[in-house]
Amino acid sequence: MASYSMGDLKKGLKIEINGIPYKIVEYQHVKPGKGPAFVRAKIKSFINGKVIDKTFHAGDKCEQPNLVQKSMQYLYDDGENLQFMDTVTYEQVAISHEQVGDLIKWLIDGMVVEVLFHNSSAIGVEVPQTVEYKIVDTPPNFKGDTQGGRKPATLESGAVIQVPFHVLEGDIVRVDTSREEYLEKVK
Repeated sequence: MASYSMGDLKKGLKIEINGIPYKIVEYQHVKPGKGPAFVRAKIKSFINGKVIDKTFHAGDKCEQPNLVQKSMQYLYDDGENLQFMDTVTYEQVAISHEQVGDLIKWLIDGMVVEVLFHNSSAIGVEVPQTVEYKIVDTPPNFKGDTQGGRKPATLESGAVIQVPFHVLEGDIVRVDTSREEYLEKVK
């Protein structure tokens, strides 16, 4: 396995510390007036989603985690776990609600997502950045609602986003799941 030193660290890098995989979400190289330089970073655990502060000094090493991504289809929520199926081998994997986190609001039955495995155990899910959803609930339009305003709309996945006034219930919209915002109405 490859290891990283202080100079290799950057935002978005995946590292492993004490057997737990992390992703660097913030990174700052600090060179104080006295003493050696160091890196101050915020790292997010792939296991429980918690963000912690970590300081790396010259000579500190961290390993490259054994992470594998597989395209899998979301099947259903059984109440305790979310069930996913490998579209090639038809093998099913259960992932807890805590591991999926806030991304659960973007999942709909049959959606293909990327499931992240660490040492052959499923630890997380990544939904596509842009997805098309049907609007299942939104307030009706009123005369004069034409000036670039926004209104709340509930998507078929259960997520609520702000959409322009011209979007109606039953319309299909394209959504950016990472920024949680409306992109466009699909024709």
